[in-house]
This record gives sequence, C-alpha cells and structure tokens, in this order.
Amino acid sequence: MIHELEELFKRQVQAWPQLAKGMEGLARAKTRRVRIDWFDIYIRHIPHRVASTTAAVDRQSVAKRPCFLCAGNLPAEEKGVQFDEDFTIYCNPFPIVDHHLTIAHREHGLQRIANQFGKMLDLAAALPGYFVIYNGPECGASAPDHMHFQAGSRGLFPIENDAAGMTGITVPNYTRNVFLFRGRDRSALIARTDQAIDLLAETTGKRSEPLVNIAVFHEQGEWITYLFPRGKHRPRVFHTGELTVSPASIDLCGIFVVPIAHDFETITDDAIAAIFREVTLPDDQFREVAEKLESAR
Repeated sequence: MIHELEELFKRQVQAWPQLAKGMEGLARAKTRRVRIDWFDIYIRHIPHRVASTTAAVDRQSVAKRPCFLCAGNLPAEEKGVQFDEDFTIYCNPFPIVDHHLTIAHREHGLQRIANQFGKMLDLAAALPGYFVIYNGPECGASAPDHMHFQAGSRGLFPIENDAAGMTGITVPNYTRNVFLFRGRDRSALIARTDQAIDLLAETTGKRSEPLVNIAVFHEQGEWITYLFPRGKHRPRVFHTGELTVSPASIDLCGIFVVPIAHDFETITDDAIAAIFREVTLPDDQFREVAEKLESAR
C-alpha cells in the first residue's frame, strides 16, 4: 500500500496542477513553535487552507454545492488508489502535512463515525508512518455530507511525543481535553471507542453523534487512539473576525493551522490555549465521562 501511494503521488503531482500547486504551497509554508506549559504547538501558516478553514458547513450551504468527494464530481486529473470495497485513497490538493491523503467512501452519505471506527484502525495498520483522522461534521469537516477520513505523515505529529508512555485514558494539563486509548485488540478498541462516544452523546445530548475529532496511528502491533470530545465547532475569535482559525483533528494534535499571514505573526500561546479550552468539551462534562469510562474498565 505504501509503495502504491508513493507512486500515486509521483503520477498525480505531474498530471494534476492543483496538487502540484498545493504541494508547492506546503513546501513554502512557515512554521513556528510555541511552548504551552510542558508541550509544544507548531503554528503553521498555509494560505491555501483558508477555504477549508472558513468553509460554510450549514445544511443549506452544503445542499447548494456539488459534493467535491463524489467520484463523479472529481477533477478529470484526480485519480486514487482503492483501499477496499468502500474507500478510495486520494492525494489531498490542500495539504497541511507531507503525504496528506483524503480517504473517501464510494457512496455519498453523511459523515458519521458509527460503524466506521474499525475502518480507521484498518487504515492505520495499512499505513505505517502515517496518522489517520476523522473530523466530525461540526468539528472541522468541510464535507459533512460525505463520509471520509484523512491521513498524513507522522514526520510532524506532536501529540505522539506528548502522550508517549502515558498509561491513563486522559492526558493531564493539556489545555484540550482528550481521551487516550491504546491496545492491540481491534475489537476491544472498537468497543472502548463506541462506549466513549455513547457516553458523550448521553452527557451532551447530541444523540445522532456527539461532536468529536479522532486521530489514530499504528506502531509495533499497537493502535494509539486520541479522541477529542468537542464543546463547540468554532471559537469566538473566528466569529468576531479576530482570528481566522477553525481547529480540527490536526490542530488538536499540535499542528495549528493559520491561513492568514497577520494571524500567524500575532497569535500567541495564550490565545491557542484559550481556543483549545473553548472548543473541546468543558472540564466538568469531560470528567464525568472519564469517570464512567474508568469505572467500566
């Protein structure tokens, strides 16, 4: 699979101008590191991400546009690699990290993690050196009407180092609330994650699907899953126009995307910490779910 993807990137960057432009943009991206408490955040200025950051994802706006993940609407130059009978892997033309992939379901249907988390684990196992992410429909996904994942190189993946060696189900003093699940048993991990999502739905009242971002990678026979329960879609500063930022999974994992140059120069560690606290689940609800998960172990 990795060899196929390497060949796909080589072919697509030559045949698809939009991808070539995106990869050039990533190569020119500026990154600066800030320290928050005991961990680092990498702020990345990528101008070509502005459309995704500001995408209108309300039902009316989505209904008015053709779905850009449906095979019939793809650019003529865009080609993919089949993963299985359900998902096809494509090169993401607006990359945040190296080897950024979009993994789209062959059928048009709502972005929902129900009955699909096992597929995330399978993708992570098939993509050594990559992380795989899921953005909920109100959690950074700019295509809430089409089931898809993303993946990218773990060459820069700060949360992996931050949580290395931790054995609990939470990461303490991390400014954003996150559940950490590790294991070698695929079925047990699916059951654990499903349980967490059910408890979050119960606690937040979001019965169709609670707001979540998920990241997974596979290393030496073990899956490591980070589940970020959300409190809201976008921070106050997005709506006031103070900062054009809309964090999704990759941001919460420590690569904070800022598409506007002025914001990149001026955003502070305190502002990022405040945004993380604002968009992830409030502490009281997070503790409630964590206690229930602990008692069920």
